[in-house]
Amino acid sequence: MKKYYTLLSILAAAFILWVIYLANAGATSVFFSVRQHIPFGDKLGHFGLFGSLTLLVLAATNGKSVGVSGQRYYIGSLVILLFVTAEEISQLYIPSRTFDVFDWLADVAGILGASLVYKLALQMRTNRTL
Repeated sequence: MKKYYTLLSILAAAFILWVIYLANAGATSVFFSVRQHIPFGDKLGHFGLFGSLTLLVLAATNGKSVGVSGQRYYIGSLVILLFVTAEEISQLYIPSRTFDVFDWLADVAGILGASLVYKLALQMRTNRTL
């Protein structure tokens, strides 16, 4: 099952990188058109894309975590958080892009939401096997 989640994670990351490439190049895409017709479509897209990627990566890595200042954090969530932060900041230097802190907040909300869903699913699975 881990191989399945790993493959899905790679495919999801590749899709996201492709969408970022299109946006950086100033290209048009059906994805960009659709989001304009949905209220908060851009923010929902950020939330959904990075939330989904986070959930897949957490499943692929079996929720490996690291301790920081007495707290445990999923490594997959931290890696995706670093990526989205770097990607959003990079928009300050790309003429065809517009930096928007609310896009970053939607990314972070997706990452946090997926991390919580993963943690709750683990707890439910653990409680059922006891």
